[in-house]
Amino acid sequence: MTVLPYLVAAYLLLVGALGLATSRNLIHAVGCLTVCQSSTYVLLLAVGYRRGGTAPVHSDLAPGSRPLVDPVVQALCLTDVVVGATVTALLLALVIQVGKRHGTVVPDELSGLRG
Repeated sequence: MTVLPYLVAAYLLLVGALGLATSRNLIHAVGCLTVCQSSTYVLLLAVGYRRGGTAPVHSDLAPGSRPLVDPVVQALCLTDVVVGATVTALLLALVIQVGKRHGTVVPDELSGLRG
């Protein structure tokens, strides 16, 4: 196993975090958060990868003849995609409401939210 998927996951996380830290628009911030979330997909798939592995379904292969891929990691990745899409949709709905009520989606101009 190479370290390339782990480096890609770290790169996506850093790029998303940098964009989130320097964002001047709430929609851009949600997009950067989605990029950070995509790094977890790459990380989960890298952890669950087995070279030469087959799907763990019942077949005519003899037990122990080939390595099997862990289906739990694939289920976690699918769950991560669903949760990420739900969170993104919720955050974008909140940004729309902020834009309607305050007339802007720039965080520095949202004076009504200051404490």
